[in-house]
Amino acid sequence: MQWKRITAVAATVMLTAVACGSPSSNSGSKGGTDAVGGAQVKATDPTAKGPAPDVEGAKKGGTITVLSDVTPSGFDPTDTYYVDGNAIEKLYFRALTQFRLDGPDKKPVLVPDLAEDLGTKSDDGLTWTFKLKQGIKYQDGTPVKAEDYAYAIKRSFAHTLYENGPTYQMDYFLDGQTYKGPYVAGGDVYKGVETPDDHTLVIKLAKKFDDLPFYAAFPLFAPMPKAKDTQKNYEQHPMSTGPYMVQSYNPGSELKLVKNPNWDPNTDPVRHQYVDGWDFKFGQDTIKAQRQVLVSSGPDANAVNYSNLDTTLLPEVKDQAQLITGQSPCTNMYTMDTQKIPLDVRKLIAKAYPYNSWRKVAGLNPTTDPPASTILPPAVPGYEKYELPGLNGTGNGAEDDAVAKEVKDELAKIGKSNFELSWYYSIDDKISTQANQLRKQVFEKAGFKVKAIGVPKANIRKFTGAPDAPVNIGRTPAGWCSDWPSATSWFPVLFTSAAVAAGNSVGQLKDPELDKQIEAIQAKSPDEQLKEWPKIDKEIMEKYLPVLPLYYSSSNMPVGKNIGGAVNDPTQGVFEFTSMFLKQP
Repeated sequence: MQWKRITAVAATVMLTAVACGSPSSNSGSKGGTDAVGGAQVKATDPTAKGPAPDVEGAKKGGTITVLSDVTPSGFDPTDTYYVDGNAIEKLYFRALTQFRLDGPDKKPVLVPDLAEDLGTKSDDGLTWTFKLKQGIKYQDGTPVKAEDYAYAIKRSFAHTLYENGPTYQMDYFLDGQTYKGPYVAGGDVYKGVETPDDHTLVIKLAKKFDDLPFYAAFPLFAPMPKAKDTQKNYEQHPMSTGPYMVQSYNPGSELKLVKNPNWDPNTDPVRHQYVDGWDFKFGQDTIKAQRQVLVSSGPDANAVNYSNLDTTLLPEVKDQAQLITGQSPCTNMYTMDTQKIPLDVRKLIAKAYPYNSWRKVAGLNPTTDPPASTILPPAVPGYEKYELPGLNGTGNGAEDDAVAKEVKDELAKIGKSNFELSWYYSIDDKISTQANQLRKQVFEKAGFKVKAIGVPKANIRKFTGAPDAPVNIGRTPAGWCSDWPSATSWFPVLFTSAAVAAGNSVGQLKDPELDKQIEAIQAKSPDEQLKEWPKIDKEIMEKYLPVLPLYYSSSNMPVGKNIGGAVNDPTQGVFEFTSMFLKQP
């Protein structure tokens, strides 16, 4: 997911977005030494039933306010791939499966959600059958039908309209490369999904996809009645199956949720409905919002912020219970367009990058946001530590006069003097403007020409994610988080030629040989894959250098003093919103 975008995960201080993946964080964090690292495991409980066990001390009533310094790109279930969007939509969309957080360490366990089980695979691995729970209703009391799940899946293939959504279905589902969704002529018929009766969903594949039950936790698998599909306007009045429903949504500004009267907790093994409502306010000033939450004066005691606490505010933390810490399976990166920037220039960008000063501007804490040297983060199975010369997320880069001269001379030697580097930044965010100024000064000192394009923070994801973005650095995803505990949710979706068309490409790589290598690894057993993915990780960095790994992220989010039940969701790196309540409603 992206750090944001998967899952993720977020708007960074470069103010591009990061996937299924860390939360939208502009800042640093503080936490224990265990915050980063520790391999995830694929834990499942196919027999899990509702209701979800009560959270200790939970009370009902009141409204929780979420003061978010970032602005999600939208809340259409088909178009959601940023971690914050996934976490928020979990409040009102239910999918075939979902993650339950177990025990004091909040271990993610995959459980059935609207399905009765985690699916049954055919002997050849190309057909999956999900039995569906009966009696599920939408917010208006109408019944959920099997055909609604099939329609939601069909809708996900309209990727030109929902370009931000995940794309595994295009790679793995039958006819995924040719079917274009339900809006085109003949689009009502799709051979990849069947509903033989009203309590069965059958998904047919073009190739094996043993991680399908994990993928089925995404909101694109939330049922949707065809008659209610208003395409781009659907996010305004979506059909909820979760404990809350949309009261109002003002894009870029505010999302208000109220209780869904037709949610049945006895069918839901994951969610709760403790508070009466949620008020998400987007585009807030980071420092101001986080200080409001920490001070917790009046209604701010009922507020949270899901970005990591800026390190400048650490002295103001009087109660460590106001900081929610935990893992997130994410790596923050500085992406470079391989189709627009030659490899020898990319290597000079890496040499010039001011890692140390950038970390200070970003307010990153070395304990919970340590410098990265690999693509895959420590929390994901298949990670192996390595460091290539000059690529360990540290160093002064071209701030050093000798390095600046070396880069400048090398640019001239290869005939690339004044090579233009272009990127977006947020003009209305202090951290973003400071980071932009730092990079501009350093790169110009090293002999590059810089074109920095300022845009409003509320629209940054739209610009950095545009397929035709007129920039060559910092396009999304500028960070990535595991869609599920496996490197298969990293390399195939980020570094193959197909990823370019899907809009998930890190570096816009197009190399048939790399495609073959990745596909060959996918065909191996899970144990064999674990041995191969680290080799691909290192090869991509050595041979292609499409990205500069910056840091591995973990969570350190502030909550108001009246907030109870706040925990980090390690599958997203943001809050598990559905467990929250107010201590004094």
